[in-house]
Amino acid sequence: MSRPVIGIIGNQYVIDNRFPVQAAGGMNCAAIAGPAQCMPLVIPSDPDYVSIPELLEHCDGFLFTGGRPNVHPGQYGEEPTEAHGAFDEARDAIAIPLIRACVERGQPFFGICRGFQEVNVAMGGTLYPEIRDLPGRDNHRMPPDGTLEEQFALRHKVHFADGGVFHRLMGAQEVMTNTLHGQGIKAAGPDIVIDGLASDGTPEAIYVRDAPGFTLSVQWHPEWNAARDPVSRVLFNAFGDAARAWAARGAGMARRSA
Repeated sequence: MSRPVIGIIGNQYVIDNRFPVQAAGGMNCAAIAGPAQCMPLVIPSDPDYVSIPELLEHCDGFLFTGGRPNVHPGQYGEEPTEAHGAFDEARDAIAIPLIRACVERGQPFFGICRGFQEVNVAMGGTLYPEIRDLPGRDNHRMPPDGTLEEQFALRHKVHFADGGVFHRLMGAQEVMTNTLHGQGIKAAGPDIVIDGLASDGTPEAIYVRDAPGFTLSVQWHPEWNAARDPVSRVLFNAFGDAARAWAARGAGMARRSA
């Protein structure tokens, strides 16, 4: 039996200051192929290359990954400043409408870091340009030095709403996560449920209220050590199950229309 196909929304890079590429992290591919038990397909996130209808047709779900460029504040009605950092408006042009289409169709997606922020923006929310500048907030950015193991190490707790979606999924109300982000949710979209918070009040886990499909998204990076970390593994297992359910539904519809 073929595996469900997960479109991994990539990012633009330039190698050696010369060669433009579209790429996604190997950790994301490993998490999809491993704990999710799906087939990873890296998507060039640029409307010059792909369209929303094509992506919806060919993929059973989507992973909205992290990335250094931030969502352009014009997407939520604000002017860009130096604090907002670099942007990737081509990715915005794919990710934002794709999230909305998935919510409407019930097609599963999983948002991580920038992807978490894209989900909030797609649903009408806004973002802070820099969490660490806010009174009472911690520095959630990646440590600038050290090995990958040190940079992706578990650094703070996330507390889930009692009896909420994440609490039920994890079987625990509090988990340890890594943290590698600068921006964060300012105002949640009208249909965004904030289901998990860091100890400083930063939103860390969300989903879309009353959406017919899987919409869980997290501010941390569960793709790191996904096969062995119990929190990450549960998230990718659940996402893979949602993709398999979607794929089976599509196969059933195809058989009925044949």
